[in-house]
Amino acid sequence: MNMLHTIRKGMDLVLSFASALIFGAMVIIGTYQIVTRFVFNSPSAVSEELLTYSFTWMALLATAYVFGKRGHMRMGFLADKFSAKVQKALSVGAEVLIMLLAGAVMVYGGFTIVQLTMTQSTASLGIPMGVVYIILSVSGVLIVFYSILNIADLVAGQVPESADAKEA
Repeated sequence: MNMLHTIRKGMDLVLSFASALIFGAMVIIGTYQIVTRFVFNSPSAVSEELLTYSFTWMALLATAYVFGKRGHMRMGFLADKFSAKVQKALSVGAEVLIMLLAGAVMVYGGFTIVQLTMTQSTASLGIPMGVVYIILSVSGVLIVFYSILNIADLVAGQVPESADAKEA
């Protein structure tokens, strides 16, 4: 179990660093875009496209990070009325559903869209659209892996780290 927690911490570190790095790049690119648009009256199409795709990548990487931290929104008003055993079963069931959805929609669907769009290029950057869409599958794999880690923690009787646990 200790090795799983080490892997989780490493993934958390990489995802938080990548999200912060992309956000920092977006700030710089956004500033450049504002300057070229309003000071030089010559907007940059490349920066517009880069910001759009960077935001998508950052959002999906941050989504995987939030799922790993179990920081996503939870409405426990009904589940909290049950016994600890039932709550545990509901939590495991929710993780399984998340894992199945992420696997089917994000991993499989993302892989399919990547295959379909590898021959198309972005308008300004000229890179294959499949490169842009690959983040769907990457994020899906991360969410599936985090769900497996969360299920392992729940079965072992450890409550996975969450925003709720920190507040209590």
